[in-house]
Amino acid sequence: MSYLKFDKNLMINLEQSLPKEMLRTNQSGAYHCTTIVGCNTRKQHGLLVIPIPEMDDKAHILLSSLDETVIQHGAPFNLGLHQYEGDIFSPNGHKYIREFNCEAVPTVTFRVGGVVLTKEKVFISHQNRILIKYTLVEAHSETRLQFRPFLAFRNANDLCVENDALNRDIHKIKNGISACLYNGYPDLYMQFNREAKWVDDGHWYKDIIYYKDRDRGLPYREDLWVPGYFELPIRKGESIIFSASTFECDPDEFENVYADELRTRTQRTSFYNCLKNAAKQFYLKNDKGQYIMAGYPWYNVRGRDELIALPGCTLAIGHVEDYEKMMQTFLKALRNYIDNGVRDSVITDIDLPDIPLWTIWTLQQYRRSEGTRSFKEKYLDTLKQLVSDLRHNRIPNLRLNSNGLLSTSGEQSPVTWLSASLGGRPIIPRTGYIVEFNALWYNAVMLLKSVIEEDPSEAALYNELDALANDIKESFVATFLNDYGYLYDYVNGAYTDLEVRPNMVIAIGLEYSPLDRRQRKRVLDLATRELLTPKGLRSLSPKSYAYRPVYVGNPEERERTVHQGPARPWLFGFYADAYFKVFGVSGLGFIERMLIGYEDEMTEGCIGSLSEMYDANPPYTGRGAVSTAKNVGEILRTIKSVNQLNKLQTSQSQEL
Repeated sequence: MSYLKFDKNLMINLEQSLPKEMLRTNQSGAYHCTTIVGCNTRKQHGLLVIPIPEMDDKAHILLSSLDETVIQHGAPFNLGLHQYEGDIFSPNGHKYIREFNCEAVPTVTFRVGGVVLTKEKVFISHQNRILIKYTLVEAHSETRLQFRPFLAFRNANDLCVENDALNRDIHKIKNGISACLYNGYPDLYMQFNREAKWVDDGHWYKDIIYYKDRDRGLPYREDLWVPGYFELPIRKGESIIFSASTFECDPDEFENVYADELRTRTQRTSFYNCLKNAAKQFYLKNDKGQYIMAGYPWYNVRGRDELIALPGCTLAIGHVEDYEKMMQTFLKALRNYIDNGVRDSVITDIDLPDIPLWTIWTLQQYRRSEGTRSFKEKYLDTLKQLVSDLRHNRIPNLRLNSNGLLSTSGEQSPVTWLSASLGGRPIIPRTGYIVEFNALWYNAVMLLKSVIEEDPSEAALYNELDALANDIKESFVATFLNDYGYLYDYVNGAYTDLEVRPNMVIAIGLEYSPLDRRQRKRVLDLATRELLTPKGLRSLSPKSYAYRPVYVGNPEERERTVHQGPARPWLFGFYADAYFKVFGVSGLGFIERMLIGYEDEMTEGCIGSLSEMYDANPPYTGRGAVSTAKNVGEILRTIKSVNQLNKLQTSQSQEL
């Protein structure tokens, strides 16, 4: 039985099937994303969506969709599905779907009378190319297939309207055609593995709508150009392969390319395999280096997100070499910014003040995974340099004070992950002493101290770090820990922010926390009561007057809500770390039960992945970006911790 399998009853019920999305990427910035019934519901959905560096750093949709039509006895049966104004769906191809299976590759099985047709999609790694394989499993009479390409040639965040500027020229190539609607775009090559008849029949399909955008208060209606259609016969037991790409391909190689790509796929037969597969979808490799994309379908590479996601998306799934290459790219960019003030062209937000602190945490996870010896060989010099940068105020907008704590200014623009803003001004103006900044700072100092502890040549530095760590710890407790047993979110002069937020859980989940075990437990208990949900930690306690649990509405309403309640799965990674710090192996049962909430999401939202955030109240609906790297990464890191503790518990039991 497949782990990601949906039957006819669900597929033909659009209320159930339309919210379920699927994502495939080429690990070089291109992607294919749509619903499991093939109806695009967001402007970012498309069959071939690619970056075009010559134009900008954004994704662009070339091929929006491909409508298939089965013809028997002269009667056409269109398998496509689009939504039009007035909530009209046409041509209702979903009613022919008998099954959707996404164990290896997305596979749809159609039944039209006596015809059974399967459709499999494979995105080719590191190429702007998708292959679709059609197999006629059953047929009792002559069968022909038609294919209508819906072309967009637009930015993924824009919409297309009927216009006279498009180029209607079609160029015949081997077993297909090429087209380019507008200047500046690459040609789109559409080919089959055998000869296909092309029929010029250009039409605008008008007023296609995307209800996800409509519900978000965004423009949602567009017109798409269909230049004509392909037609070719197919026999029972035969397969036809369609290729869409930005370069002309050899049709004789389609079958081999498809088979080779299929062999590289992780079979999504378990919760872990789903997340492992999702993690690799975020990989990005280009001529500038290797990265982790923040999420799909609308995020690029963001500094803090990459650092949080990196350990789980690489080390937790055994991809140590990928971690090292991605970290090499990141450290080069960070060093260039610190030393020369040059912002990176790929990694955004690298100028934020907490980036060096998160970098050290990410390096620390390498030590936990690969051991101190490997860590010292590869990253000790980097760690020493970053700690020195922090100690000597070389990081813009981050100041080391005489009490050992770091302060920053976040009143004019957001500087933390609570980055919601209106008119350029932060909705939550976290400024002064930030709780997770200073917890990460203490952790960084203690990490370096522990690594050089046995090196006699570092005795002077060790003593300096020891004194600094003591100052940080004493000041942290005095500044952030309140009489109610939790931590202030930020402190600015005489102002102490009383809101109960999950940043305090980061402070107690770090390997080196400035709080003792008793203090950690008090914070953990309160976080469990007020912040913990089956989908992560709430960004604000329900007891707050500002609590907004549901992330819906127009852009301004959503911006005001985004950090005032909705839950984030990535924070559960720190919660689990804190729980194990307090309860040890006895906490395994609880954390394993909590992981079930994330496993449930494998068949919801973007199947096999985790959404950007979840409503803070039941039924905890997924919102935002459909697949997010730091959420996937931190749940993978938690699974690895659980597995390691289970092995430890088994070993201890055997010794007894």
